[in-house]
Amino acid sequence: MKFLPAKKLFSFFSNDLAIDLGTANTVVYVRKGGIVLNEPSVVAVKLGTNQVLAAGRAAKEMLGKTPESIVACRPMRDGVIANFELTESMLRYFIRLVHNDRKTLIKPRMIIGVPSGITEVEKRAVKDSAMQAGAQKVYTVIEPMAAAIGAGLPVQEPSGNMIIDIGGGTTEVAVISLKSVVFCRSIRVGGDEMDMAIVQYVKRKYNLLIGERTAESIKIEIGSALLTPDAAHQSIEVKGRDLVSGVPKTIKLSSQEVNEALIETIASIVDVVRVALENTPPELSSDLVDRGITMAGGGSLLKGLAGLISRETGLPVQVAEDPLFCVVKGIGRMLENLDFFKDALME
Repeated sequence: MKFLPAKKLFSFFSNDLAIDLGTANTVVYVRKGGIVLNEPSVVAVKLGTNQVLAAGRAAKEMLGKTPESIVACRPMRDGVIANFELTESMLRYFIRLVHNDRKTLIKPRMIIGVPSGITEVEKRAVKDSAMQAGAQKVYTVIEPMAAAIGAGLPVQEPSGNMIIDIGGGTTEVAVISLKSVVFCRSIRVGGDEMDMAIVQYVKRKYNLLIGERTAESIKIEIGSALLTPDAAHQSIEVKGRDLVSGVPKTIKLSSQEVNEALIETIASIVDVVRVALENTPPELSSDLVDRGITMAGGGSLLKGLAGLISRETGLPVQVAEDPLFCVVKGIGRMLENLDFFKDALME
């Protein structure tokens, strides 16, 4: 009888996972199976317990609408764990979905993307959550490196590759060469900050209280970093609660007003790109003139943002194909080629 070598036997029985544990969405990639799960990072539990009633899209629908006996919340904030127990419950729920309730003979190995500015305590919380959720071994990789690999940049070459990864909670800008990060800067500003800026603007100007989900819809529908003649005349009806009378009210919000609300957050992103360019070694800077800058993450889909950064830096800027999945695709490639990318992984 012929036996499989131990290494092949391991991969045959286990379902190794690559996980983009994001503030807004959790995306899971299974080794040799591709992306199998893409759900909002939201969990709903029974008050006072860790009993998961819903997670992902179903839980997101409950946000702001639950009775006192149910807590629906986002356990990730600014790219890191804000609530350890709920993150563990959410991860366990997603892993069970991925494994389709099948018992694997060997616990899976996991590679999880983390922000570059993460502290040791925050990194330990990510690893502990994954271990408690059923992992056998957990590796972490910084998200800009994973995003660059997922975007198809030649990170292994001795040349400069700049990636801007705009997620829900963080914006990270990195210059990568020879599978290593030459310079990286992370700020805790992202899609969530844009949503909150719209909430505050509407509250300040119209005395109208709207939720984060409504703000996100406004951003997607008519939000823009650069006001083109076409975009300048767009508008949307917004429903919320009047803070003076306390009754529901509808207003019309223009794209110009949304741009005004977002301008401060966008300026923070442009500033961090400038800082990264100022700290890039001259030999790598010359590569960026030809290669330009690549953008990934959900925040990169904001209309006009690539054009604005290109105008401010004088460099060509392109949005990666499937920007929402660049990080998980990059982690997936690392999972499939562990030996090749082992230098970029953190244990």
